[in-house]
Amino acid sequence: MIFLFAALAVAGVLLGAAAHTTLAHFLIAAAAIGTWLLVFGAREGLARLRQR
Repeated sequence: MIFLFAALAVAGVLLGAAAHTTLAHFLIAAAAIGTWLLVFGAREGLARLRQR
């Protein structure tokens, strides 16, 4: 239950911060986060394939 509350609180802070920034900054940050997630996922996938 505490995890749910923390997740909702963090989401609220992030969404609130996104609402007060310009669209250009928001899109740049979203692209950077998306790229980081894709690279992380690819590295994890390759590491899992190498373990087999």
